[in-house]
Amino acid sequence: MTIERIRKPEWLKIRLGGDERFRLTKQIVESHGLHTICTSGKCPNQGDCWSRGTATFMIGGNICTRSCRFCNTLTGRPAPLDQAEPVRVAESIRLMALQYVVVTSVDRDDLPDLGAQHWVDTICQIKTVNPQTRIEVLIPDFQGRTDLINNIIDAKPDVIGHNIETIRRLTPQIRSAARYDTSLTVLAHLAGNGVHTKTGIMVGLGETSDEVAALMDDARKAGVSMLTIGQYLQPTRKHIAVVEYITPQQFENYRTLALSKGFLNVESAPLVRSSYHAEAVSFKTG
Repeated sequence: MTIERIRKPEWLKIRLGGDERFRLTKQIVESHGLHTICTSGKCPNQGDCWSRGTATFMIGGNICTRSCRFCNTLTGRPAPLDQAEPVRVAESIRLMALQYVVVTSVDRDDLPDLGAQHWVDTICQIKTVNPQTRIEVLIPDFQGRTDLINNIIDAKPDVIGHNIETIRRLTPQIRSAARYDTSLTVLAHLAGNGVHTKTGIMVGLGETSDEVAALMDDARKAGVSMLTIGQYLQPTRKHIAVVEYITPQQFENYRTLALSKGFLNVESAPLVRSSYHAEAVSFKTG
């Protein structure tokens, strides 16, 4: 059976990078042997962000132990952690002169601490080398282990995000080992410890507007204050297909609804991703 692919609308056209700032960012990332979710995740905003001298660093290697159906990151057996990675990340941030940085990671379910200490080492190294740089981290669920999450909290990044990704009904189809309620537990634990807490979701996977509204209620009940909503884009034909391209007007409707529910900051547009323009959103909250 052949599945008909939906033609991408005009509003999803992407600006490619190529200016001097883009080339410098690319050179710094590659020369330090670093990974970014910009490249691994086929982010549509790579050209824009790199041209502005910003990038989302991905630590823990470039191979994930999970195989979510929406994600372009490689899945398999990861290599041992690179103990020099935190230093190289911090040095790259210094060379880019970043005032705000976002760090994420692959899932490392193969490690006894699921990679938590590597996270702490990276945050602490960034703070040491770049004391004026604000740090946002986008963490995995750490299998819901609050003892490990507390290590991240104690390292004191400015914002801690964890993406719930999609509505409850679609979670088993979209995510692999992750669970909707586990993500809510993680978010509630973060917010309960006084952390500026952020989550992000994709739409266009077959969810209804009522289900998106219910997710917003769940996130607010967990104490989440920042929300991003963006269009799911199929990375390759092997990934789950797009069901619908959500219109810019519907994204604006979602933004208005989320603000009415009490979120302090909401970014909702077709090309929005969890780290897109994060510095502008989070400065408002800080």
